[in-house]
Amino acid sequence: MLPVNCKILPNPEEVAAQACRIIIAEAEAAIRERQVFRLVLAGGDTPRRTYEMLAGMAQDWRDWEIFWSDERCLPAGHAGRNSRMAQDVWLSRVAIPAGQIHPIPAELGAARAAAEYSKLVIERQPFDLVILGMGDDGHTASLFSTDGDHLAPVLAIPKAPKPPGERVSLNFQPLRSCRQQLVLVTGAEKSAALFAWQQGVSLPIAHVVRNDACLLIDADAAQSMNFMASPL
Repeated sequence: MLPVNCKILPNPEEVAAQACRIIIAEAEAAIRERQVFRLVLAGGDTPRRTYEMLAGMAQDWRDWEIFWSDERCLPAGHAGRNSRMAQDVWLSRVAIPAGQIHPIPAELGAARAAAEYSKLVIERQPFDLVILGMGDDGHTASLFSTDGDHLAPVLAIPKAPKPPGERVSLNFQPLRSCRQQLVLVTGAEKSAALFAWQQGVSLPIAHVVRNDACLLIDADAAQSMNFMASPL
């Protein structure tokens, strides 16, 4: 079932704007309470506009620490990597110290990168906020099924059903055990999977997202849903 806090917004621009407001509010609260804000980024196209908007906001970036939910095993700096997208549109434009930005070292290969990133994830849990997206098949991060090693914090994904086939992903537990989750779903191509999730189909996204998560959906993605989520 979908989270209780589910909001339908008119378009991806409004989704990004609302996501920014939530991220900034969570950052300010975390820094006030714990002097650090640990944020896990999603890849894919959906969060790009959110990251672009964050780049234009005035923040004390020195207290932010950045992680990723998953990565594609491509060379460092490759245009297809999730870390490259976030770096280009946001992180290179703000003053987060380089030592507080933690891309997954996927250029090492899935198994070695998962082992290396696991050490960092274990040290930094619980994350303050995890941003998640959803594929048109209902996957999130690079979790394409509900099977796998449920003990390892980071998984090597050797045969993903979408290219590139070799990936690295945070596992269900660290994605769920954060202080807050923010889920962004936009585009008509996500509509069928969103409806299946609403109907209780056992999709990877349904196993990751908690009932208290904040889910932001645009009107195109929501077109198959059989209820009106709470408006803003």
